[in-house]
Amino acid sequence: MPSSLHTSSIQSLPLLARGKVRDNYAVGSDRILMVASDRISAFDVIMGEPIPGKGRLLTQMALFWFDKLGHICPNHLTGETPESVVTPDEVAQVQGRAMLVKRLQPIPVEAVVRGYLAGSGWQEYQASRSVCGVALPEGLRNASKLPAPIFTPAAKAAVGEHDENITYERVVEMIGPSLAEKIRTISIALYETARDIAAEKGILIADTKFEFGLDSEGTLVLMDEVLTPDSSRYWPADTYQEGVNPPSFDKQFLRDWLETAQVQGRPWSKSPPAPRLPQSVIESTAAKYQEAWTRLQD
Repeated sequence: MPSSLHTSSIQSLPLLARGKVRDNYAVGSDRILMVASDRISAFDVIMGEPIPGKGRLLTQMALFWFDKLGHICPNHLTGETPESVVTPDEVAQVQGRAMLVKRLQPIPVEAVVRGYLAGSGWQEYQASRSVCGVALPEGLRNASKLPAPIFTPAAKAAVGEHDENITYERVVEMIGPSLAEKIRTISIALYETARDIAAEKGILIADTKFEFGLDSEGTLVLMDEVLTPDSSRYWPADTYQEGVNPPSFDKQFLRDWLETAQVQGRPWSKSPPAPRLPQSVIESTAAKYQEAWTRLQD
């Protein structure tokens, strides 16, 4: 397995923040070096063990999708190499796993688009026949394909907190009607384009989330990462079946294991500290991520 990086240490640049996966460093006042570590989180808790190769894979997938979707919305890439802003002895920490991006004003909304009913969307549908205020027809099942993709936003939470599903009307209150409508329209267009590309590779993208920011001129820009298994549900098309949780090319394998894990003889409470991951779970999770990337490139 490839070597792993749980936490980066770029001493030559000021650290801005450590997220669940990415470490962000300031490059002057207008750029950010985003380093994708091999950390993995589930239920908003960061695991103690890294998944070798995950950060590089996420970065390569994000770059793949930024390239495919650039005609729909500008993105935050500067076109400069991450290696150019660190010292020679720090290059190994950024090679293949970092992006040098524009510093933007983040919009505090997770732009979630769902093409299928899964996860919290399925739970909400069972209770109200709607998701985030979007009414849906009767008779849908777990993993049902929706009549059309829906925009189901969430309010961004602090690290360690759960994002909160909100209605489109709440988004309008937060950022105004014009920007809200633009984000909804662009998010659905991004999802539909990616869905069709992935379908040709035998992958169903059940849902995904996008993040946006505004540049100094007020232009809406796609930022952070895009359409990786950390922000999207990837299902193999050949085993898809309505009514059951499809096997997925993401961290669902890890989530399923954690549901049965114990800490000090009791079921894990889904709060820190996380259970120690067995090597078999680490390897299986790494293989799931790799399979998604391999299929996309075929």
